Amino acid sequence: MPRFKILNMACEGCAKGVTATLREVDPNAVVQVSLEQREVTVESQAADAGTLDRALRDAGWKSEHLAA
Repeated sequence: MPRFKILNMACEGCAKGVTATLREVDPNAVVQVSLEQREVTVESQAADAGTLDRALRDAGWKSEHLAA
């Protein structure tokens, strides 16, 4: 499962925005958010890590793909 550090995710509103961005790519994605660590983990059958990372960056999120 891809994991991303989202440097500019600081609140619940941000977490909802990140989740919405990821679900635009895959509406069935399971997204787990850790605000404390500013990380998201995504379980997606429809998109790979690169596609998800591009979507996050295109939406203005400062995303960093973390190694598994």
